[in-house]
Amino acid sequence: MPAKTFDYDPDDMVLNLFYEDKDDRWFPGDRHLRRMARRMLFGEPRMSGQLRVFLNLCAGLDRLGIRYRVNDYRYIAQHPEEVACIIGRAFLLNKFAWKNPILLGVAAYNHPFDDPDLFKRLPVKKFLVPGPWYAEMYRPHWPETEAWPVGIDTDLWAPSRPRDKTVDVLLYDKVSWDRDRHVSELLEPIRARLIKEGRSFTELRYGSYKEEDYQAALARSRAMIFLCQNESQGIAYQQALSCGVPVFAWDPGGPWPDPDYYPHRVQFEPVSSVPYWDDRCGLKFTDHAGFEQRWTEFWAGCASSRFDPRGYILDNLTLEQRALQYYEIARSVARQQQGAAAGMLVNGWLTRAG
Repeated sequence: MPAKTFDYDPDDMVLNLFYEDKDDRWFPGDRHLRRMARRMLFGEPRMSGQLRVFLNLCAGLDRLGIRYRVNDYRYIAQHPEEVACIIGRAFLLNKFAWKNPILLGVAAYNHPFDDPDLFKRLPVKKFLVPGPWYAEMYRPHWPETEAWPVGIDTDLWAPSRPRDKTVDVLLYDKVSWDRDRHVSELLEPIRARLIKEGRSFTELRYGSYKEEDYQAALARSRAMIFLCQNESQGIAYQQALSCGVPVFAWDPGGPWPDPDYYPHRVQFEPVSSVPYWDDRCGLKFTDHAGFEQRWTEFWAGCASSRFDPRGYILDNLTLEQRALQYYEIARSVARQQQGAAAGMLVNGWLTRAG
């Protein structure tokens, strides 16, 4: 929903956001010293997924004119009736004596097995995960789970000029589990096919680049091959779509393969590497045979401008749309809390709190 259609009462609700990327390890405040030391030794850190979620949420709220506080622990302690929106890592749950109703997520836990008594132990009212299949995996354990994807900055991730497109394909490598097998059975044959056809390509491997490197690569590329076993949201491929770059996505499906959980603790399927998608985005394949069968169709679609990847993002995943969804979720938690405080009907009688 574009911001211009949003009728917002600034006095209705001010969000209380809490985000910290690092916890103290040895003594209070040492996370700041560790961050400075890392910057001196290794240069500016790469953008983490959790930080990108927080920054994009704030950017969307700013565009909508929705007010928020950040890490105001003193205020939230004085207003236990207000919702605490905790974004990011789970250590924040143990940092403060939370009395407030909590909207938690999206990056706090990998699976409910990591904290099975969370909803009993703390006043968590709603848990957010980035995508729909992830929500389905959580709900049998935590019924109050909802899918919320953060928005993409469509101004920052915008199409480049046609004359800047000097590379045919950006090969995006986020193969994590059972990597050696997939490199030999999938990645190397894809390289060979591109070389055989005379397609120019460049490669980026997840975790080894900075955002500006990725932006520059997308600006040069006519298409992207996205190799990832599963994504809870998939911000990187969505940034490519926002740049108008069609995506040929490896989407093998099957069970969630995280070796910390599968198969001994969690058996859930199907997962997806592109959980937000329609026909405008590009094409998908499940294995090397599928790549061989569909590659020609995909490349022809790129050449004929068949796809409209940016249109998909503008319709579904802008900063404003997803920030408004977050605000509405937080407001629903607040209304639930207000209803509980006002009273509840028990055996036909109204019992009021206090």
